[in-house]
Amino acid sequence: MISYRIDVADPHTHQYRVTLELPQPAAEQRLSLPVWIPGSYMVREFGRHLSQMTARQGGREVALQQLDKTTWLARCSGRAALSISYMVYAFDTSVRTAFLDANRGFFNGTSLCLRVEGREQEPHRLRLASLPRGWEVATAMPSAGRGVFEAADYDELVDHPFELGRFWRGQFEAAGVPHEFVVAGALPSFDGERLLADAKRICETEIAFWHGLPGKKGTGRPPFERYVFMLNAVEDAYGGLEHRASTALIGPRRDLPRRGQPGLTDGYVRLLGLISHEYFHTWNVKRLKPAEFAQLDYTRENYTELLWFFEGFTSYYDDLFLLRSGLLDETRYLKLLGTTLAGVLGLPGRKVQSVAQASFDAWVKYYRADENTPNATISYYTKGSLVALALDLALRAAPKREATLDQVMRQLWQQSQGGPISEADILGAVEQAGGRRVAEELRAWVHGTDDLPLARLLERVGVAVREEPATGLPAALGLKVSEGPISGVQVKSVLRGSAAERAGLCPGDELLAVQGWRVRRLDEAQAWLSTGEALELLVVRDGRVFAVRVVPPAVSELPRTPSLVLADKAPKDAAAVRRAWLQG
Repeated sequence: MISYRIDVADPHTHQYRVTLELPQPAAEQRLSLPVWIPGSYMVREFGRHLSQMTARQGGREVALQQLDKTTWLARCSGRAALSISYMVYAFDTSVRTAFLDANRGFFNGTSLCLRVEGREQEPHRLRLASLPRGWEVATAMPSAGRGVFEAADYDELVDHPFELGRFWRGQFEAAGVPHEFVVAGALPSFDGERLLADAKRICETEIAFWHGLPGKKGTGRPPFERYVFMLNAVEDAYGGLEHRASTALIGPRRDLPRRGQPGLTDGYVRLLGLISHEYFHTWNVKRLKPAEFAQLDYTRENYTELLWFFEGFTSYYDDLFLLRSGLLDETRYLKLLGTTLAGVLGLPGRKVQSVAQASFDAWVKYYRADENTPNATISYYTKGSLVALALDLALRAAPKREATLDQVMRQLWQQSQGGPISEADILGAVEQAGGRRVAEELRAWVHGTDDLPLARLLERVGVAVREEPATGLPAALGLKVSEGPISGVQVKSVLRGSAAERAGLCPGDELLAVQGWRVRRLDEAQAWLSTGEALELLVVRDGRVFAVRVVPPAVSELPRTPSLVLADKAPKDAAAVRRAWLQG
């Protein structure tokens, strides 16, 4: 069996030692490390962290020829096992790569485990060795003994991250399936029991969504025997990465629930939304997946136009399941939905790029944001979630259909047997549920750049969209800035068509003063400005100091910020549809 030994070689230099044992190698055996990790659509060049690679076969040294940035060739003689040894530098705290210090270890197989080309379908074994005293291990990879784990093939090997160290861990069952939650870096006041209880409610709600309520006819089991949440609690970072039977999460430790703390803080709601999002991915992208991902290519970008469905629709359901599991009330859920709507409508890029284009361009745009990103792109997460909302409401409004997006998702799961699907499959399921008109609308929303008809659709279910002029001087001028008592006001982006753009302000400008008065936050100037008054900004650009005159828009021309509220005295039929939508 192909096997890897992972040694914690030197925590202080952040290095793992990996030894790959390959029985019966080919005469010219190619080995390569992935350049990306599934679920994060960017070429990350993991091979740059490998060093000191050597090879031996039958007691003799074997020369390794590097063919490109991440591929090596070993010329072997006979059938004796080939042993490859190398060091991996690991000091990235993100969920996508690998990390090691004296307190904690974490890795994804894509960062450590060379791929034996031509033998990816064989079983693979991974053994952990030289762990510091007292360190524990968390992973969803099936165990084959103490410190030994086995995967059916290379795809499974690299789809099970490992958490190493001293951490809090707890367990619960959802629909009869064991779940484990491990948390590294939590404060002493962390309320683990509450986190377990809330995670259990989310998991049970999502399992019931896909497979029905336990004990009822037609109920199926989740597509995993055990599930593991791995959360790294840090000072300030946020994100997650889905896997087939686990997820790696990172978030601020201040967002964790604390013993004796009533209610749900905004930070904890965000963390629960992340948990909900990554768990939903167990079905939607890890199994139900773009047809282009049926066979992954680890050497290059894998393009698809469907991330609006697999990420965007997952983003639609993540907070909705917080409501359906009883963790949020309707008012708070609508506030979250309104924030997403405001974020999308505030980006000029929504008129430039469709969500299908955004999906395809993820490799070069989403993960490589720059100062022009708000003007040129749209997020397939946020606008994709609004496409899902619009589709769900349109299906529920289809005459004599009683259709829902929930039904479409389950239909796609059943038709594909939890496997690859295409856009045609999605449109076909929508047409079957809601008719050709709804399917044509969906296609237009996905491939077009017009704003979605959400106000009209929400009104039908008794939800009102209220719009208020944007508050704050940066929003009025069309600026995205960073502000602080030491750094002052730094321009990050200038929005297309804004007063700031007309005045000639640029990303990178430092704004020193307004009307001759020093500011460290732009909104400080509102204390002495009159409505509609032209502004004289003192600007620093490339070492030069100069004045810029900016004419703010009239109040009637200010950007509008939407919010969602329950409509007063909604008709009974609208209230019934709303109740069915929100409660599932």
